[in-house]
Amino acid sequence: MAVLNETTMGVAIPHLIHDLSITAVAAQWLTTAFMLTMAIVIPITGFLLERFTTRAVFVAAMSLFSAGTLLALLSPGFGMLVVARVVQASGTAIMMPLLMTTLMTVVPPASRGRMMGRVSIVIALAPAIGPTLSGFLLDTLGWRWNFGVVLPIALVALAMGARWISNVGETSRAPLDVLSIILSAFGFGGLVYGLSQVGAQAASGGMLIGALVVGVIALALFLWRQRVLQRVDDALLDLRVFRFGNFSLSIAQTALLSFAFFGAITVLPLYLQSVRGLPALDAGLILLPGSLLMGLVGPLVGRIYDRWGTRVLLVPGTVLAVIVLWTYTTLDAHTPVWFIVVAQTVLSLGLALSFTPLFTASLGSLPKRLYSHGSAVVGTVQQVAGAAGIAAMIAVMSAVSISDGAVDEALTAGGSHGAFLLAAIVSIPMLVGAFLIRKPADDIEDAAV
Repeated sequence: MAVLNETTMGVAIPHLIHDLSITAVAAQWLTTAFMLTMAIVIPITGFLLERFTTRAVFVAAMSLFSAGTLLALLSPGFGMLVVARVVQASGTAIMMPLLMTTLMTVVPPASRGRMMGRVSIVIALAPAIGPTLSGFLLDTLGWRWNFGVVLPIALVALAMGARWISNVGETSRAPLDVLSIILSAFGFGGLVYGLSQVGAQAASGGMLIGALVVGVIALALFLWRQRVLQRVDDALLDLRVFRFGNFSLSIAQTALLSFAFFGAITVLPLYLQSVRGLPALDAGLILLPGSLLMGLVGPLVGRIYDRWGTRVLLVPGTVLAVIVLWTYTTLDAHTPVWFIVVAQTVLSLGLALSFTPLFTASLGSLPKRLYSHGSAVVGTVQQVAGAAGIAAMIAVMSAVSISDGAVDEALTAGGSHGAFLLAAIVSIPMLVGAFLIRKPADDIEDAAV
């Protein structure tokens, strides 16, 4: 439900602009506020997972998500809807690191790939059905039912978790460093906000640069603060996870993959609608086969990882992803639709072969007591790298489209070509990383920290 919720708002925004009588710039805050909250909360989850029990964190996350969904369903106007999205994002941000940390704690190393493959079904299928489901609900029942359908399922999940989830691992009385939270909020929040404004039609240059500068400075201070606090095991986000080379390589590969993938997957529907003139629903259906395949092969990928390790998956997966991203640079106003469907499906297969071994190898490279911090780092890197990819490609797309003479920054074939070219160039270093990342040993000793 949390992942599904992230994918439905993009389709709903045109309806919200009309129904709530707001501008397109204001409507973007429904996604920007969500991304900002995710970027601020995820780095804190390492502390939360250490300090509180599994059940307590789950109940808190699902309560926040359910409360935000109820607020959105009953929202009388735009302001309350933005608040609801922030509350929803707070729960979503906690849920994914909790899932990863719990999986790493309760699943034996020999079975982690298989279980992570099952997780990938959820992560892949939710974006696959999200836009299509949202489009159906918007055309038949209205935008409130985007939240009305989710709410009862979220409440059932909350009740089941509160009743049956067992506590795993041990809690600690780690102190909460308020300064670290403030620096984290300004650092990651400033970066994501600044990146989200790149390419926006009404973005103020001074505000954009200011947000990025504040973000970089605050992030540098945050990292320095964590290095000081981790000497006495009081860090909000323990950076000693980067002492493990395989984890660092996996995170770098994840960042590159997220940058290229999230940017490309944002530009592709725009190309389909603006350059090819397809309806939004048709554009969503073109992406559907690839997303379904990505989810269906997840368990198989996990089993292969458990038996054969990373290279047998990462190398072909990365090669497929790089080839398709370069293929996207050839798309124009006359490219057959069937070709795009095939290319997107092949890209999804490459991602399926890549994400499961990356997640499993990265967290499996850490000692048990650093799982929570490692999960927080993985989530943070995905958010920031994905936001950077979307921002960079939209900026390139807009700049090239304007130079082509587009009106009101409408996307041109040249604009999409420039954006896809950036994604393809960024993907090249992944070919090296695919050969360097390995499957970690089953037991990583805490003494190695």
